[in-house]
Amino acid sequence: MTDRTPVVLGIDAGTTSVKSVLFSPDGGILALARYSVAVTREDGGVAESDMDEVWRATVHTIREALAEVPGADVVAIGVTGQGDGAWLLDADDRPVRSAALWMDGRAGDRVRGWFEDGRARAVHEATGSPLFAGALPVLLAELAETEPEIVGRAALHLNCKDWVRFRLTGEKATDPSEASRTYLDTQEIGYSDRLFAELGQEELRRLLPPVQDPYSVAGTLSDPAARELGLPAGIPVAVGLVDTVASAVGLGAVEAETGFIVLGTTGTVGVTHASRDGLKTDFGITLATGRGTQVIEAFSTMSGTPNLDWVRATLRLEDADWRTVERSAAAAPRGSGGVLYLPYGSPSGERAPFVDPDASASWHGMSVTTTPGELLRSVYEGLVHSLTESLDLLELRGPIAVCGGGSDSDLMCQILADVSGRPVRRGDAEVGARGAAIVALVASGQVPDLETAVERMSSGTTTFEPDPDAHAYYAAAHRVFLDIRDSARAQWEALRALRS
Repeated sequence: MTDRTPVVLGIDAGTTSVKSVLFSPDGGILALARYSVAVTREDGGVAESDMDEVWRATVHTIREALAEVPGADVVAIGVTGQGDGAWLLDADDRPVRSAALWMDGRAGDRVRGWFEDGRARAVHEATGSPLFAGALPVLLAELAETEPEIVGRAALHLNCKDWVRFRLTGEKATDPSEASRTYLDTQEIGYSDRLFAELGQEELRRLLPPVQDPYSVAGTLSDPAARELGLPAGIPVAVGLVDTVASAVGLGAVEAETGFIVLGTTGTVGVTHASRDGLKTDFGITLATGRGTQVIEAFSTMSGTPNLDWVRATLRLEDADWRTVERSAAAAPRGSGGVLYLPYGSPSGERAPFVDPDASASWHGMSVTTTPGELLRSVYEGLVHSLTESLDLLELRGPIAVCGGGSDSDLMCQILADVSGRPVRRGDAEVGARGAAIVALVASGQVPDLETAVERMSSGTTTFEPDPDAHAYYAAAHRVFLDIRDSARAQWEALRALRS
C-alpha cells in the first residue's frame, strides 16, 4: 500500500502567472509549479486577461505540482489572487468578456470626473480607499457606457481569487478583503447602501456575491473540478483573502502595527491596524482582513517589477539572465552616477503613495557619460525610493518583512535596507500561496487558530542590515528624488496629452 503524504495546496493567481504550491503541514515547500498568463494591452489604457486562461493555468500548475509528490494527500485548498478589476459572468456562469484588470486605465478620464463631482469622495468615505481607474465601481460605469450589452448580460462579478475558487467548488462568494475594493463599508464590514445610492449604481448591486468569513470553508472540491485536476472530490476549499492580505498572513504580519512589503508586479507597503481608527493617512488603500474590525493600510503602486522588465528590454538585455543583469547594476556606484529614476511606469498612472492618472516614469541627471549599468541600478534605486516614501508615511520604523519576486534580488533587498535605514527580513518568494495555505488550514479545522497556523507554517528569513555610510548618502538622494518628482508632477498632464 502506497504511503500518503498530507499536504496543503496553496494557489496564488497573480497578474502575469498562476502558482500552485504544495506545503507540508510544517510549512516546507514540497512542490511548486508556475504558468504564465497573458495580459493584453491596447490603446486607451486597456489591460485584460482571459478568465478561462486563468483557470487553465490553475489546472496546469496543480497537476504539475501533484506530479512532483506521488501519494500527495491534499487535506485543504487555499486560493489567493490579484484584486480589483471587473471579472463578469453571465447567467450561465460563463465570462461575458475578458477580465479588465486592476491595472486597466481606460476609466482614467472618468476618475477625474468623479473627483470633481464628489463621487470619488463617496467611494473613499465608505471603503477607506482612494478611487483609481482599476476599481470596480468606476470600471462598471465605464463599461456600462462603452459596452452596455455586456453589462446588461452580466449576472455576477467574481474577482480573480473568487473566480478560481468558483471553478473549484461551484460556490459563489467573496470575502471582506476583496470586497473592500468594491462597495464594502470597511467600518461596518458590509456592502454600503449609501455608496450605491451616491454613485447611482443601485441596479448593479445584483452583480455582487455574498461576503463570507475568509477563514471559513466556501465549499468542497466539486466532481467536475476533481476530475479535471486528478484529485478526489470533497476536499475543503477556504473562502480566502486577496493577495495583499494573504501575503501579510504568509509573512506572519497578523498582529496590530506590523509592517510588510510585497515587491512584485506592484510594490505594496502595508501595516496592520486594529481598526480604521489607526490609519496613518487618508490616501492609503484600506483592506478589511476578516478578523473583526482589523484592517490593513497599504500603499500599492501601479508598477513594481515591470519597471525592471522594461529597462532590461530597453537596454536589449532580454537574452541575459537576471544574475547577469544584476551584476551589471551592482557594479555601478551607489546613486547610479547621479541618475535618478521615477518609477511610475504604468500606462494607467499611479495610485500610491499618491493618486495621479497622468503619472509617468522618467530619468533625471543623465549625461553622455552615463553607463548602462548606472541606468539599470537607477531603476532598482527608484523603486526603493518609492517604497521608502510609503514606509515613512505609514510610520514604520522597525525591521521590515519583505517578499515577492523582486525580493529574490539580494541587490534590491540591500538597497532597500540602505535607503530606508531599516533592517530588511526576506521570506521565501511564495508567501501569497503560503498565506492561502495557512488560511486553508484554519478554515478546514486542521489547526485551532490563525496564530497557531502562522507559527507552524513560518518560513526561514534572510536579514539585510543597512550600511550607515550608504544610508547617509541615500538620505540626501531621497530628498532630491522627492523634489524632482514633485516638480515633474506639474507637467504630467501635458506629457500625457502629448502621448495620446
